Amino acid sequence: MTKLFLLTLLFQSLIAVSEHHGSGQSVAPPIAGGTTPAAPSSAAQEFLDAHNKVRAEVGVGPLKWSIMLANATSIITRYQRDKRSCSFANLSSINYGQLQLLFRGLIAIPPQVAVDIWVAEKKFYNYANNSCILGHECFSYTQVVWKNSLELGLVVLKLLAPTTTLF
Repeated sequence: MTKLFLLTLLFQSLIAVSEHHGSGQSVAPPIAGGTTPAAPSSAAQEFLDAHNKVRAEVGVGPLKWSIMLANATSIITRYQRDKRSCSFANLSSINYGQLQLLFRGLIAIPPQVAVDIWVAEKKFYNYANNSCILGHECFSYTQVVWKNSLELGLVVLKLLAPTTTLF
C-alpha cells in the first residue's frame, strides 16, 4: 500500500504602500525596528526579485524586503494552518495590499511561477481607465505593480495532506 501526499502551498504576502489604495490614509507606522532590512531567505529573495522584475517592466520602483510584514504574514498563515484551514485568510480589515495563492499538487512550485500566476491577470487590466475588464479579476496583478507600494513581506506554508491510497 502506498499513500500519496498532496503538497499544499499557501503563499501569502503583505505589501506596504505609501497610501492605502484610494483612501488617502497613510500606512500605519512600522513597529520600532520592525522594518530593519534583515536578509530575506533565498525563496523570499526569489519572490522579491520576481516582483521587482515585473515592476521594472511597467516603470515603477522596486520593493524592499520587510521583516515586519514577513512576520505579520507568518502569523496569519500559521493561524490558517493551525485551524486546519488551507484556504485564503480574510484580510479585508488590514491596511496593506495582499496577495494569496493556494497551490495543490505533487510538487512544489518555484516563487517565479507563483508571481507569474498573479501577473497573468495583466491581460484583464485596462490601463486607459485603471480598472479590470468587466467580468474579470486583475487585483493580484495591480497589487504586484501598484506604484505606491514600498515593501514586501511574505511566507510560504507547506502542508502535507494524504489524498489517495494506492493498493
